[in-house]
Amino acid sequence: MRSSAGERADPAEWDVATPGRPGRVPGVGMAGFGVRRLTGLRMIPHPAVTLVLEFGAGRPVVDEAAGRRQCGNLVAGLGSGFGGTVRVHGEHIECVQVRLSPPLARAVLGTDPGDLDGATVALDDLWGREARRISEQLAESSSWEDRFALVEAVLARRGQGRHPVEPEAALAWNRIVHSRGRVRVDRLAAEIGWSRKRLWSRFRTQIGLSPKQAAKLARFDHAAHRLVAGEAAAWVAFESGYSDQSHLQREVKAFTGATPAALSGAPWLTVDDVAWPRHEVPA
Repeated sequence: MRSSAGERADPAEWDVATPGRPGRVPGVGMAGFGVRRLTGLRMIPHPAVTLVLEFGAGRPVVDEAAGRRQCGNLVAGLGSGFGGTVRVHGEHIECVQVRLSPPLARAVLGTDPGDLDGATVALDDLWGREARRISEQLAESSSWEDRFALVEAVLARRGQGRHPVEPEAALAWNRIVHSRGRVRVDRLAAEIGWSRKRLWSRFRTQIGLSPKQAAKLARFDHAAHRLVAGEAAAWVAFESGYSDQSHLQREVKAFTGATPAALSGAPWLTVDDVAWPRHEVPA
């Protein structure tokens, strides 16, 4: 989950925690958040399926386009927030936020990421009462490290024995992420030994986006972090593989509803290097 575009937050209102050791489940990243107040911040798509496990006095509320609203424990599909139309708000929020590699998400969630269709849904709809039990256990835990260990154990247990994505789909996803979206779909299909049509249909179902959309998302994510780091938009466009600065501006606008200049000050994006100090490549 991230916010976007010209909206500021007082850093004093953010408490960010990260695990003190490397995770034991490949394809998982975690951070803990305590936020006094969120005021309608727009979400920005990220190349991961995102879980929000809340346990605080308040509950995060997510408003989507067409008037849909979700609150409490949430799961955001790959590409959620596209166009800057999703907003999150609430007070006194405490949560563990988990970034799941899409190939892992299928096993952990018990459904294909493609079924989420980029939307934000209540985790209770997928996990039933277990989601609420996890919130209760997180609230009873005495430290962030205990909470991270609890969540990691839940993810490891849920991922065991469940049907994973096909190896070719996982390989294609890793190739897209490692290349930061700079890979041709026809060449990718040849690399994994699938036809272009087969890659398109299987990848969309098992990962959650088409290969082309996934490549655009990976490229945008790389560019967004460069912009937040203070690099000039013209250089970011060149270094990230856009045809020119105008191309970068159009893509940023499409993903966030904002300009590159506004994106560079996005509150949740600017704490990304704090919450996620190692930009892990999802497995």
